Amino acid sequence: MTHTLGRPDFDVIAGWIEPGHRVLDLGCGDGSLLKHLQETRGVRGVGVEIEDANIVAAIRNGVNVLQGNLEKGLDEFADQSFDHVVLSRTLQTVRHTEGILREMLRVGREAVVSFPNFAYWKNLRAVLDGRMPVSEDLPYQWYDSPNVRFFTILDFDALCTQMGLTIKERRVLDEQGATVNAQDDKEINFLGSLAVYRLTQAR
Repeated sequence: MTHTLGRPDFDVIAGWIEPGHRVLDLGCGDGSLLKHLQETRGVRGVGVEIEDANIVAAIRNGVNVLQGNLEKGLDEFADQSFDHVVLSRTLQTVRHTEGILREMLRVGREAVVSFPNFAYWKNLRAVLDGRMPVSEDLPYQWYDSPNVRFFTILDFDALCTQMGLTIKERRVLDEQGATVNAQDDKEINFLGSLAVYRLTQAR
């Protein structure tokens, strides 16, 4: 299977977004996801990014982008001003995890989150061999990683329960981007390299 821009989570996210929806992409990088959503779904999108080089790249990609630090919240955005607020492979770099999830669901009707799963079997094998894992979805060496959190699919499920968030959909992918189908959550947690969640506030 060929995935959009080499990012299988982009394909999952695009499948959850209706044409013409309003999308806020947090930590948007070079704007690749928003550009894809604009071209394929006709979304009205805004990105938030902190790195100057990424902001320049996003503008070149034709994406509306604001410079901002996610750790300081999303005060510049009104309640429920977006249909979807996306945090793609960025949650593990954020210190105030609960705060950003709450802000995402204040600003948007739905939050879409993807993250690398630390309990993926190749990562566990690396740790058992005495080394921090480096993989397709955790591509950094320990000494130059932007990641400040290392957590698993089961950890994130538990956090959603604790925060009273509803998991509307969950897709777990292997390193090739194929959906993991397994008997139970423990097996999915072992076989999945990347998780993508669609969240809402519990009613």
